[in-house]
Amino acid sequence: MHRHSHLAITLLLALSFFIINVCTAANSPFTPTGTLLRYWNRKINNSIPIPTFLLSKSSPLTPTSLASLMTIASRNNLSAHMSTFCSSAHLFCFPDLSPTLESHPTDSAFQTYADRNFSSYGNSRPGGADSFANYSDNGNVVANSFRRYSRDSAGHSDRFSNYAPDTNVPDQSFISYGAAATGGSGEFKLYAQNVNVPNLKFTSYESDANGRTQSFTTYSQNANAGDQSFASYGRNGNGLPTDFSGYGKGSNVVGSTFKGYSEMGNGEKNTFTSYAFDTNNPKNSFSSYSDGGNSGINIFSSYRDQANVGDDSFESYAKNSNAEKVNFVNYGKSFNEGTDRFKEYATKGSINHSIGFKIYGVNNTFKDYAKKGVSFSTYTNQTASAPAGAESGRRVNRWVEAGKFFRESMLKEGSVMRMPDVRDKMPERSFLPRAIASKLPISSSGLGELTRVFHASENSSMAGMMASTVSECEREPSRGETKRCVGSVEDMVDFVVQVLGSDVVVRSTEGVKGSSKDVMIGAVKGINGGRVTESVSCHQSLFPYLVYYCHSVPKVRVYEADILDVKTKEKINHGVAICHLDTSAWGAGHGAFLALGSAPGKIEVCHWIFENDMTWTTADH
Repeated sequence: MHRHSHLAITLLLALSFFIINVCTAANSPFTPTGTLLRYWNRKINNSIPIPTFLLSKSSPLTPTSLASLMTIASRNNLSAHMSTFCSSAHLFCFPDLSPTLESHPTDSAFQTYADRNFSSYGNSRPGGADSFANYSDNGNVVANSFRRYSRDSAGHSDRFSNYAPDTNVPDQSFISYGAAATGGSGEFKLYAQNVNVPNLKFTSYESDANGRTQSFTTYSQNANAGDQSFASYGRNGNGLPTDFSGYGKGSNVVGSTFKGYSEMGNGEKNTFTSYAFDTNNPKNSFSSYSDGGNSGINIFSSYRDQANVGDDSFESYAKNSNAEKVNFVNYGKSFNEGTDRFKEYATKGSINHSIGFKIYGVNNTFKDYAKKGVSFSTYTNQTASAPAGAESGRRVNRWVEAGKFFRESMLKEGSVMRMPDVRDKMPERSFLPRAIASKLPISSSGLGELTRVFHASENSSMAGMMASTVSECEREPSRGETKRCVGSVEDMVDFVVQVLGSDVVVRSTEGVKGSSKDVMIGAVKGINGGRVTESVSCHQSLFPYLVYYCHSVPKVRVYEADILDVKTKEKINHGVAICHLDTSAWGAGHGAFLALGSAPGKIEVCHWIFENDMTWTTADH
């Protein structure tokens, strides 16, 4: 009997261990979700359960995986297990691209191709053409690298058509592209269109090339945030015609850097047409542009036309050049003033050059430019005029999505209004368990460890987005703001309780139906009786694991409203909206004033809480 009892106990323990390790449901006390539920019940002083949308963001790690990763984290060795860490914890990570062993000795046509590291592709190729079509379409996390591409080729053509459209956080790099190539052409068409947070790098592009034609058509159109860089572009080139057409059109807060562009080039012809047209807050930097060039032609046509604010810099332009011809047509004619700086323009040894500016915009500075050979035609302080009768603040509202901001008076039953696209466009991720998140602090001092753990190389998209998030988390709060970035639900709960107390409720818009359409407002309920209150709003930040920027928002009113189909009057969604009653500390260029008119402190501004964002208030008893 004793042996039988011992065997039964052993089997029972084994069965219990098995159940613990395979059970990942919310009711398991051994998972991060189970830990969160216990924490919620201990910290929130009411009977309102944690909502499903917040609970679903908890880490999906099993007890075994959690224990293993906690051990690895305690040894500071997560970097060596990055792939397993990312997949099991449901994180957002770029793949590690090792050089491809694929051989492409002849012309190739690539279709529906992604996440590759091309090393020594197309070198010394005589004639022929390679084409890439539908490359990296609709990807979420896209990483591609081209090294030593078309080096020393002769009469060879490269065509990139519909490259990486509609992707989220693409990371593309071309290193040593077309070096010492002779003849042939390169074409980028529909490059990175409609992408979110692009990081596009061209390094040593077409250096020492001879008579090779390059064209970029609809480059980075309608992109959102992100950066593009061209370093050492066309250096020592001979007779290189380059055409950028439709560059960055309609993009939002996209930065472009051209450095060492056409340096020491001979007889080059560069044309930028419709550059940064209709953009919002563009940041373009041209450094060491066409320095030492000989008999070249550079044409900028419709540069920054109808752009909204932004910051552009031309530094060391055409220095030590000979017989360079530069023509700026319709430069910087913007609705709202930006800042343009020209420094060392056509100076220090430049001779026989011809530089002309027509319709040059406002709020710009020329420093140290050549006094001979430079002509200004219609240097203007005139901004683009608004349609007759339009309010000054409404003339640039095309940069602000329709319905993104609205007045409180619109929140009444029966109103028809445009609903913005409230879909969450961030990569899918989960929170880390608090025990692991504490090992990866969101701070500038911890940034080095973060980049090491997630294999984020210098100047990569991952490194840039982490640095940007850390910078936003560490900036000084604005007037009346209390803020904190959180990497776990427990940290979020602690911040909310600190600000609002323990009797709180968290709300978010129920779904995404009605996005980008006209909708009808149904029943409306003012939270806390519609009184002026204080809330904590939490917005996602781009990071490998879920990080929320949470901040207290004083002097607001929070509403819940049914969203109805305009035609059928049927309920299709349930929205949460917040109205900011004090906008006096907001910047004059805030999108709300661009869309609604008026100015800081003169109107209240309302907006919906987007999918996966949330707002906390005291309970509405």
